[in-house]
Amino acid sequence: MCALCSRRTFLSAALAVPALGVGSKATFAAPSDPIEITSPQGDIKFTLFWRRSPRLHYLVTFKRRAVIERSPLGISVDGRDLCAEVEVERVEVYRLKERYPWRGVHAEAINDCRGAIIFLKDRASGIAYRLEARAFDDGIAFRYIVPGDDRPKVVDETTGFKLPAGSAVWYHGFEGHYEGIYTKKALSAVSRGEWAAPPLTIELPNGAGYASITEAALINYSGMGLQADGEGGFALRLAHLHPVSYPFNLRYGTEEAKRLSVPAAIGGTIISPWRVVMIGADLNTLVNCDIIHNVSPPPDPKLFPAGFNTPWIKPGRAVWRYLDGGDNTLEGMKEFSRLAGQLGFEYNIVEGFWQRWPVQQVRELAAYSRGQGVGIWLWKHSRELRTPEARRQFFELCRDVGAVGAKIDFFDHEAKEIIDLYQALLREAAEFQIMINFHGANKPTGEMRTWPNELTREAVRGMEYSRMATRAQHDTTLPFTRFLAGPADYTPMHFGARRAETSWAHQIASAAVFTSPLLTFAAHPQKILDHPAVEMIRSLPSVWDETIALPLSRIGEIAAFARRRGETWFLAIMNGPAARTVRLPLSFLDAARYAALLVRDQPDEAAAVVIERAILTRRDDLTIALRAGGGFIGKLEVQAMRR
Repeated sequence: MCALCSRRTFLSAALAVPALGVGSKATFAAPSDPIEITSPQGDIKFTLFWRRSPRLHYLVTFKRRAVIERSPLGISVDGRDLCAEVEVERVEVYRLKERYPWRGVHAEAINDCRGAIIFLKDRASGIAYRLEARAFDDGIAFRYIVPGDDRPKVVDETTGFKLPAGSAVWYHGFEGHYEGIYTKKALSAVSRGEWAAPPLTIELPNGAGYASITEAALINYSGMGLQADGEGGFALRLAHLHPVSYPFNLRYGTEEAKRLSVPAAIGGTIISPWRVVMIGADLNTLVNCDIIHNVSPPPDPKLFPAGFNTPWIKPGRAVWRYLDGGDNTLEGMKEFSRLAGQLGFEYNIVEGFWQRWPVQQVRELAAYSRGQGVGIWLWKHSRELRTPEARRQFFELCRDVGAVGAKIDFFDHEAKEIIDLYQALLREAAEFQIMINFHGANKPTGEMRTWPNELTREAVRGMEYSRMATRAQHDTTLPFTRFLAGPADYTPMHFGARRAETSWAHQIASAAVFTSPLLTFAAHPQKILDHPAVEMIRSLPSVWDETIALPLSRIGEIAAFARRRGETWFLAIMNGPAARTVRLPLSFLDAARYAALLVRDQPDEAAAVVIERAILTRRDDLTIALRAGGGFIGKLEVQAMRR
């Protein structure tokens, strides 16, 4: 109980008060109608309409063109709609400007925005509350804060997102929870009642750019879904209204689904997650957007005294006995750890069969693995961790046997009590210095900032799905949809039938494009060691200092990334369903000579690669022929600086 109170106290303080950056100054402004918040560079604007309308509405523009057209705001408490008849009492404006360590697409996050806290009062009930909004140079975010007492109150939301006519959207529904296949549709073809599991990615009309809608800082609240109105808009729907997914019904049954279909009640101050709209002129802006973690609470210094540099938290690559053979015995797992050590990989993910072993055997595996320079992660069903006692027992076991991480599976819902479970698991794992990978999970919403011990989570249709007849279009869509929310454990790179129509080069490139600080490879480690491109594969990092989504990228057609770790650049391309030849300028490189290792498609065989070596500079171009479903990956290491 004390630990829970401590967690709530920390999170409530972190959520309710904006952390102003150095030199920031909060000032009060007289309320006007409309109220406008403009991004630091002036291109993005959040506008709130309140006086001349029967309810609160907002508008989001980018370079004076609508991204979210005038749309309703809506939060209700115990059935009372607080956005219908509203008075603005005052406005507090502030500026945030900071940088902090990050991991994934880049090593440093930038938090630069203008914000406002708008103090509101519902005329009918007299309830006072706040709307907080921030405008960044790559999007906006807003949330509701309703003061309260200890009596739990039922909360619901009806916020809308009306999109510009002529937009195209990519989304999937909730049939597989967050493990769906994204579909591209013209906005006009989206039918009333269709569901979208965020992020929802949008191509704006007339070349105006791109946007993506999701949420951040999902804490003590239900998760957000989106439902189409058939008229170009999507309405926010909390988890009690979401269609029950097939995996939830399979594992927990209809009675449990019915129980979770009741709106959640929240005690104390009600703080909604941030409703986030990422915006950019190009896909690279979305890929590098920091808003989700910017608005999430920073880590608790008591648990993470060095933040992201806390010594026991270490990103890395992992082997995994699940999709490509191997023995689920102690000796079989020792062999996987031995092979991981030969590859230079840091981890071995051990599925649930370890629970049939005596504890001494698990301890023996961990000790052997440490001798190979490898840490082990232990799988566990989330259903078995619903009580504080069960969680403590499991994390004590992990610590005592020498495991470094836990892979916790089968959540399959975004009800508030499940969101509370994620938070409890992350905190209690941190108390035992255990890293976490969530599977059967919901979308990430910035948890990695608050809890740096979360390295990744699934929430993606990845390599585990064996019945995918085609992967090329799916793979080239994900970097600009699901991965915008945060890292995903796709478990990339398989050289067998699971790769469907994609090539070996595509598979290797996917491990460089799909961001996951815990990068788990699907292929058997011996097959990796025997692969002609093993030199390339073993050199791939799991985190990056810099990422560029190259201009030739097109959602569902081609994903082309340049990524830097230290002074070494990697060029990775996954091709979609159509063969093509691309020309890639290397102008992003520094003024140096680079020794290049290039892995190309074999033109007449998907299950083969062509390996080349070359010396390249920033003045060079690469011409790359890509098969349908093909790929390319290159590593460029600095050879000598040019004078």
